[in-house]
Amino acid sequence: MRIAYLHSGSIPSVYANGVHVMRMCDAFTDAGHDTELYALPGTAPAEDVHAYYGTRNRFPIRTLPLPSVPGVGVWLRARRLRAEIRRHGVPDLLYGRDLHGLVAASGLAPLVYETHLLWHSKAVRAAERMLFRSPGLARVVFVSQALADDYRAAFPRLGARLGARPGTDLVTAHDCADPVPAGGPVAELPGRPGAVKAGYVGHLYPGRGTDVILALAGRLPDVDFHLVGGTEQDLAHWQGRNTRTNVYFHGHLPPAALPPYHRAFDIVLAPYQQRVACAGGIGDIARWVSPMKLFEYMAYGKAIVVSDLPVLREVMAGGRTCLMCPPGDVAAWADAVMVLAADPARRRALGDAARRQLLERHTWRARADRVLPPGVRTAPRGPVEPVGPVEPVEPGMAVEPGKPGERADLPGEGRP
Repeated sequence: MRIAYLHSGSIPSVYANGVHVMRMCDAFTDAGHDTELYALPGTAPAEDVHAYYGTRNRFPIRTLPLPSVPGVGVWLRARRLRAEIRRHGVPDLLYGRDLHGLVAASGLAPLVYETHLLWHSKAVRAAERMLFRSPGLARVVFVSQALADDYRAAFPRLGARLGARPGTDLVTAHDCADPVPAGGPVAELPGRPGAVKAGYVGHLYPGRGTDVILALAGRLPDVDFHLVGGTEQDLAHWQGRNTRTNVYFHGHLPPAALPPYHRAFDIVLAPYQQRVACAGGIGDIARWVSPMKLFEYMAYGKAIVVSDLPVLREVMAGGRTCLMCPPGDVAAWADAVMVLAADPARRRALGDAARRQLLERHTWRARADRVLPPGVRTAPRGPVEPVGPVEPVEPGMAVEPGKPGERADLPGEGRP
């Protein structure tokens, strides 16, 4: 089957939504589908986009810029997107997070809409109502059950409109990670030989818990803390606030370069707060967040300390696959890190349980099967090769560069 994935964010970029989209396109291709991606021009430098993200497969990436016309730019781009899809041949299925693109492409092929947050904008809500009225809408995919519940409350007739049976046309599918091999290169981190290494991988936006990590470093001087990720602006902000010598900022790295860092950590942290900003430090997604970093931590079999938030309990089980702490209780976080730092066997037990759960429930390949409409045939699942750098080859499609740090103000780039 031919699948066109419509994304309203930029590829490549420093944002997590780009990683999610590339992983899903990779998984659709693994499932035996011919996949192509439509996105905004890239906002991060990358000579080889597939190598930057570490995909196993190469699929066409077609980019369309956003016209600088306030209020109607997204619709102008959506109309051009429809024409571009027709020019390259209408696929069997249109899937994506590009709300306006899906509305404009209605009637070309069956539609699957994936959403990661409930927008409060009247304009976005109006566009969603248009999409939900489309006879071609086959399925809506939510990234957490909390988000699905809130959508049902905001759009009471959504399930009835799709003729949905439980688990059929309204689907919850959390984020995922790919399995990783037991071995592989390990990053040589700065710090003290023999010190326990606590790691964080992700952005440094408000609500991601960077302040909690800095406070932990003050309470636990014998532990080295490593933060991987963050824009230059966010790095400058937090480095200016840090006075601890056991904190190391590594900055943004391409997704394909992260595995050695994951392997180097003894403990990994996900200190989400009661309010969590998404890309660019805007909005609040704490109620619905399904962070990829958690699943990546699970894939590497690391001992996880995570905030005890209702949405994270959809996936994590405190005491079995992780230790959970109240988001802002630094003393509780310090106690949890100290317990794990002193007990390698406990770290291994938690990490092994988390990895087993990931392999059973949370791989991208399994998600690809879950989100597609009933009746879609996919290739049998086999062993999934780990994601990692691929050898650069001549790309099939050029990805137009954008300005570094440029962000589009429309649904897509402002998502986690």
